[in-house]
Amino acid sequence: MSTVTIASTAADAAAAEKVEQHHAEMAGRLDLLTAALLSAAGTDRAEAARAELLAWLRNELVPHAEAEERTLYPAAAEIPEARLLVEAMLAEHVLIHRLVADLDTATSPVAAAAFAQALETVFDSHLAKENDQLIPTLVASPKYSVAEMLDGMHELLGGHEAHDEPAVAGAGGGHQCACGGHDEEGLPELDTRTIPHAIRHATIFGALEGLRPGSGLLLTANHDPLPLLAQLEQRAPGAFAVDYVERGPELWRLQFTRQG
Repeated sequence: MSTVTIASTAADAAAAEKVEQHHAEMAGRLDLLTAALLSAAGTDRAEAARAELLAWLRNELVPHAEAEERTLYPAAAEIPEARLLVEAMLAEHVLIHRLVADLDTATSPVAAAAFAQALETVFDSHLAKENDQLIPTLVASPKYSVAEMLDGMHELLGGHEAHDEPAVAGAGGGHQCACGGHDEEGLPELDTRTIPHAIRHATIFGALEGLRPGSGLLLTANHDPLPLLAQLEQRAPGAFAVDYVERGPELWRLQFTRQG
């Protein structure tokens, strides 16, 4: 987080952290899918990339937004200092729904890519408001229990089965448009230097978990990401092959390939 969150209970503090981590994973996944669509524009993979992005939006992002409108937003709207914020975030939900519809009906790969990039920008801004303003306001109030509101809400905290999500071939992305280009083999690059430290690992995991077996991405960092590799192996033992493309002293670049 970019701000310090003061919670009224330990359970609410833990719930706030879980929400932020899930947000980071969603941002990583959206950036991954957007990067795939951009790299496929003008090729015979363009429609498949758009279909994968739309499937994730409908199965993950839209239900997430609807769950917020049922739980967090009504509670926050009762707090005077958060009322205008909630109204603004509901307006952003309307914009997100509109961009999803525009992406679905786009008549060219270029238009689809433009709508996807606009959606990515809006969603990143929306998550920043939730992480830095809405959630801290809710958890600081003793009147509400965010932990109780989120109990069992997979749409808000994640934790559903991986097979319910689309897998993306040869794609990658990063929070706040961190896609740094493509190497000679067409692998997208995730530049971790642009991702806030507090949510960096969660964002990377969100991108990696969207990869189909045999596909991969390049990761750029300003240090050797050994803690990330250890956490990834603990989280998904043997799921990814990792090869160093560059080893410092200023940049480290690693290629991640999802195993079959």
